[in-house]
Amino acid sequence: MRAVIQRVKNAWITVNGGEKKEMGAGLVVLFGVHEDDCARDTLNVAQKIAQLRIFEDSNQKMNINAIDLGLDCMVVSQFTLFADTKKGRRPSFIKAARPEKAIPIYEKFLSEMENMGFNQVVHGEFGADMQINLTNDGPVTIIIDTDEWRNI
Repeated sequence: MRAVIQRVKNAWITVNGGEKKEMGAGLVVLFGVHEDDCARDTLNVAQKIAQLRIFEDSNQKMNINAIDLGLDCMVVSQFTLFADTKKGRRPSFIKAARPEKAIPIYEKFLSEMENMGFNQVVHGEFGADMQINLTNDGPVTIIIDTDEWRNI
């Protein structure tokens, strides 16, 4: 699994041109599933994201997590996080999990995130056409890759 986490002041998403889902300050998480991933890692990834101390304390040190501040979270499925750009000019997405495997893992991850204690969790829809607008805060961007966890 791969997650790109951005600290934001606010964000909104629309799915297939539908109603805008808005959030205040918190985290936007772009979430991708690799073909070799399994659902057992979703809880660890969700906990890591929820507990990331990337918000400033009174001394301007990144020392507080989004949960402790009562902030929001947005989760968006994004298979393009596994783009292979080694050859040619068109990325290959062959390493991204196929929908029949990725959807249950994404839904489990989304459920785990909803149980972490964020003020609210808004989300996109797997495979849908989505527009996302966000205001980066910092900017602070963190990448989590479970493959790196296994190679330590």
